[in-house]
Amino acid sequence: MSRAGAVRGRLADWGYAAGWRLVRLAPEPVARAGFTAVADVVWARRPRSVRQLEANLARVVPEADPDELRRLSRAGMRSYLRYWREVFRLPELDPEQIHRVFVMHDDGPLRQALAHGGAVAALGHMGNWDHAGAWGRLELGPLTTVAERLRPESLFDRFVAFRQSLGLEILPLTGGDQEVFGTLVRRVREGHLVPLLADRDLTEHGVPVTFFGERTSMPAGPAALALAAGAPLFPVSIWYERDRTIGRVHPAVDVPASGSRRERIATITQQVADVLAGAISEHPMDWHMLARLWWADLDRPSSSPPAGHGSAP
Repeated sequence: MSRAGAVRGRLADWGYAAGWRLVRLAPEPVARAGFTAVADVVWARRPRSVRQLEANLARVVPEADPDELRRLSRAGMRSYLRYWREVFRLPELDPEQIHRVFVMHDDGPLRQALAHGGAVAALGHMGNWDHAGAWGRLELGPLTTVAERLRPESLFDRFVAFRQSLGLEILPLTGGDQEVFGTLVRRVREGHLVPLLADRDLTEHGVPVTFFGERTSMPAGPAALALAAGAPLFPVSIWYERDRTIGRVHPAVDVPASGSRRERIATITQQVADVLAGAISEHPMDWHMLARLWWADLDRPSSSPPAGHGSAP
């Protein structure tokens, strides 16, 4: 890492550390107003992340005119900053408060699956998935997931400690002491729920899919894990409604009975993409995708990249 990159990393770590301390001390109305104001300032300055959010939303809501996209992107930035405000305050919530502000719909089939073994959940970058994890640990039993390694290491350690404080088992995606995929298979077979973010491939070795009518790739990890562990895979969507976070467990995807492993992973991943697309269409302002996603934006060749295990957050 360059010296400038190291400085930026230290500043980011200090900023997150200050956020966890100060936001937890501020009264809720003050914190809410402050984060909304920051979201509006960032939105008005139109940095690359805001412009990319609008480009992504243009795929989700193709009938929207420029003014509507601007309104959506502003609501999207407010939703995104709300996520961070809630993350900073989440360690202060007791179980009763977590249940009061989070509601999960249609989770009966998932509970039945966990009563007879483990399961895999595929989430998009929607709403507050950390809040969903805290609720899931209270309601559904052991949860294990993975975390992308961040720089500096102190920032990565801070996020791991935060999610561990919610009761989750966190495996580093790279550089850990355990072989991640094999450990996840064992955890599912031990009865754990393994939630994985599934709408953005960070490796460039994911599964080609059609998403909102355009080609991109998504992580193969959720599908590969479900196949290897012999467990059901449930897409999950999360969004905001006023002062509450709402989740929905969608029906488990169909697992092809025939075909090669690569073909079965591709079929399952496309099903996940289709379900997440439907959920994002219903709640576009709560899809926190501020990065380039489609191959057309990434200048990636049109040829399909190889399907591997993919990535997870």
